[in-house]
Amino acid sequence: MVHTGETGDDHRTPPRVLMIDDDPELTEIVSTSLEFSGYRVTSAPSGTDAMRALSEPFDAVILDVMLPGLDGFEVVQLIRGRYEHMPVLFLTARNAVEDRVRGLRLGGDDYLTKPFSMAELLARMDALIRRAGSSGPSQDVLQVGDLRMDRSARRLTRGDEPISLSPTEFRLTEYLMVNAGHVMSKSQIMDEVWGYDFGGDGNVVERFVSSIRRKVDGGHRRRLLHTVRGFGYTLDASR
Repeated sequence: MVHTGETGDDHRTPPRVLMIDDDPELTEIVSTSLEFSGYRVTSAPSGTDAMRALSEPFDAVILDVMLPGLDGFEVVQLIRGRYEHMPVLFLTARNAVEDRVRGLRLGGDDYLTKPFSMAELLARMDALIRRAGSSGPSQDVLQVGDLRMDRSARRLTRGDEPISLSPTEFRLTEYLMVNAGHVMSKSQIMDEVWGYDFGGDGNVVERFVSSIRRKVDGGHRRRLLHTVRGFGYTLDASR
């Protein structure tokens, strides 16, 4: 069963959020708080129900990992098969670093563990929707050496070769390309790409940079993505 809540605001279209969680009490608490804050919430207790609801797009998805039937990791892959850029926030009791990294690599945009602060959840939802709806700088095409990013088409190529990135990898690469030639610290990357300090775990940034480096520099004699030990990372074609 899928439940839809309505807000009483007739003056604007509220952002639509799909909450996928099999805990009815938690779903009710989160849905009420989101609706009070101006969101319109649809809830689904399983991955199967969620995929039915996702016959149309939402402004954001809140997704538990431990679901009956399809788990959250399977669901996010199905979501990405339909909607490449729909923001997905994992909200789960699975708090191991490996789970967080897996969720983000499979296509999640953020990861919040239970128990959690409702104020933090609302802040993260606001940030996700704001980033998704932001047109960003007017420069649609970014270029560093032979690495080219078409921001409007969400496409990255090196030379004539297309490079496939997860949504989080794309945002991180975009951030480094916008700041090409400048060394960006882990804390700057976490603030900009994730919107918060990822529990002080800089290894998350390292893992994502390592994955991007394999995709961007693998098979090429000239490296573009550089680690500046003690400082951070930079995309630079002049090194």
